[in-house]
Amino acid sequence: MGSKIIRSIVRFSSWFKIATVVCLVSLLLAYLCPFIHPGTFWILPFFGLAYPIIFLFAILFFIIWTIVKSKWAIVVLVVILMGGKLHFRMVATGSDPKILPEETETLHVMSYNVRLFDLYEWTMSEKYENKDSIFHYLERENPDIVCFQEFYHQDKPTNFPTRDALRKILDTKDYHERYSHKLSGRQNFGVAMLSKYPMIAKGDVVFKDDDHNDNNYCIYADIVKGQDTFRIYNVHLQSIKFKQDDYAVFGERSNQPTTKNSRIKMMLDKLRIAFPKRADQALTVMEHINSSPFPVVICGDFNDTPLSYTYNQFNQRMIDAFRSCSSGIGATYSGRVPAGRIDYIFHSKNLKSYQFKIQEETYSDHRAISCRIYK
Repeated sequence: MGSKIIRSIVRFSSWFKIATVVCLVSLLLAYLCPFIHPGTFWILPFFGLAYPIIFLFAILFFIIWTIVKSKWAIVVLVVILMGGKLHFRMVATGSDPKILPEETETLHVMSYNVRLFDLYEWTMSEKYENKDSIFHYLERENPDIVCFQEFYHQDKPTNFPTRDALRKILDTKDYHERYSHKLSGRQNFGVAMLSKYPMIAKGDVVFKDDDHNDNNYCIYADIVKGQDTFRIYNVHLQSIKFKQDDYAVFGERSNQPTTKNSRIKMMLDKLRIAFPKRADQALTVMEHINSSPFPVVICGDFNDTPLSYTYNQFNQRMIDAFRSCSSGIGATYSGRVPAGRIDYIFHSKNLKSYQFKIQEETYSDHRAISCRIYK
């Protein structure tokens, strides 16, 4: 009975064919996103962002056209297959080695966007509760190197200690940080890296528009463990800069008397501006990585999906640790915008990764990610 209804709908509705064509064209445009700079065709990255939804609709059309035994099913299948390996960027099918040799030394690396440790929660109790929860999680996981984005540090005296408290908890020898400074209150906002092992060199990767970057930075440190030296990058690429009222599109209350359409337009404008900036930053970081004399691990908040130009710059020359040694979808963003996986750990092809982990708890709008790196 159900298949007869579907046959009648498809047979007498040209709109269904039009919808199929729109879906397939959108899917083809999504395939182009990793290879075309967002500044070339500004609307293209939106198709990459919407890829999971587009792909699901393509599967739905394929199933329906197959049920009614139409040749359109072949057309849909061909377009889906044209995506090839791109489809596997959204999921991981890797696995850990069952046993590592006893003499294998691993470097436990973690990346965590901590959203300022919830500094601006409305009540003091909530503020400290989330900060303390993050601290307890870090203490439990005990990484060798932890890279923070949206890090907050206040110069002494302070009743909201972060960097010095974490150095004590994690017993980290060295640290590297980059902040934008606000003189009022001696507050610092930016990125930080803590390491149990010595940093023999530190530096920054300077973005083209660095003076107007608002806390989007890239730092690196050369870290020695035993006989090995690794160059570790901590990156926070261009943010979309959504404000509280922007989330009204997703059902949140707004304090501004703007219409939903105007809020959607403002959000799209912010996305349109951010895409090419991130792409340029990724090119700059990758150029710096290519000059590294040591094996590289880069981690952080990339603010872009696996079907993006930004992701592709790293994926072409490096290994995505999640896809290499984990399985599943691996969403890392837990905020109100359905962004999926936007935090990554990449490493040089002469390195290997093991025990990739995504935090289960949600103390920030990002989940911490970690893995063990070895040669």
